[in-house]
Amino acid sequence: MPNPRLTGLGGGLFCGAVMTLLGGVDALLFGASLTLYGVLFLPVCLLTACWVRGNDLLTAPVVVPIAFAVGLVTVAESGDGLGSRLMGIVTALATEAGWLYGGTLVAGATVIVRRIRLVRRRAAARRRAPV
Repeated sequence: MPNPRLTGLGGGLFCGAVMTLLGGVDALLFGASLTLYGVLFLPVCLLTACWVRGNDLLTAPVVVPIAFAVGLVTVAESGDGLGSRLMGIVTALATEAGWLYGGTLVAGATVIVRRIRLVRRRAAARRRAPV
């Protein structure tokens, strides 16, 4: 299993690019199923939260909802014109809010666990270090 360490910006770019790619694949193969898009969002959130480096942990729960919205451009229903596309994205955000909240919760919980482990590890290292 790869163990990359992404910066906050790198985590956002990774998550946004993957969600856009998965949204495009979903639109091509499954007719833009918003439920499938939401299900695919959850593991992307987990990977983003696992792969962001320790100093940038708090960015993961912030960038995953942004990436969800960015990827929705590929799967949201739209007609002709900018207004129609924006209305499709807003409607998809409203109807798929459960997936959005769930993915953000996954990223947040993962970040909290990683942060607790990091703080404990640092405290143990300080106790072992000679004074």
